[in-house]
Amino acid sequence: MEVNVNGVTLYYKKTGSGPALVLLHGNGEDHTIFDELTEKLKDRFTLYAPDSRNHGRSEQTEVYAYETMAEDIFQFIKKLDLAPVYLLGFSDGGIIGLLLAMKHPEVLRKAALLGVNLKPEDFTEESYAYVKETYEQTGDPLFKLMLEQPDIPLEALRDVHVPLLLMAGENDIYRPELYRDLVRTLPDARLITMEGHDHSSYIEHSDLIGNDVRAFFEESRQKPIP
Repeated sequence: MEVNVNGVTLYYKKTGSGPALVLLHGNGEDHTIFDELTEKLKDRFTLYAPDSRNHGRSEQTEVYAYETMAEDIFQFIKKLDLAPVYLLGFSDGGIIGLLLAMKHPEVLRKAALLGVNLKPEDFTEESYAYVKETYEQTGDPLFKLMLEQPDIPLEALRDVHVPLLLMAGENDIYRPELYRDLVRTLPDARLITMEGHDHSSYIEHSDLIGNDVRAFFEESRQKPIP
């Protein structure tokens, strides 16, 4: 399926039944990384899995910016009349989800943010060197994006009141102290560290987090999900 939002055409896959759950993939990926997780959750949620601009089957543009991508998804949610939604975002998708929680909290019920970062400086030294070297060798604008963005002040997160589940691999590409800082700063957040996993091994083509995500989304609801 396709929809035009924010001046770009986004491809998305819709599966399941129940309240809306938007799935946002990471840098250089597409919606198919969630195929296995979708199978785990489709009996309880209607899953909307878009390809971000410049990814997958969505339109290629000259604009590479997380703020723009967040506006894409905000308009996606509004145009399809889905709000308020549950949201799960991995890596770049987690950044988009966090920006939505900051700028458009009214469209979110809860969000699970997996492997999210606030600044390029959050990379471990080794991971940053890899991204930088890859960009220098390929000129890929998606790698340039990671070297320059996002730029989210930690203190700005004190005003984010959307309930958040943070997840990170024990051997993630970001500094471990980042996630401790996030949990201390965000008013309503909890952290699950995936032992033995790296940045993506617990999410890409895996249903490993299905039970944790479902439990988080379904607990303590003010209104029952129909």
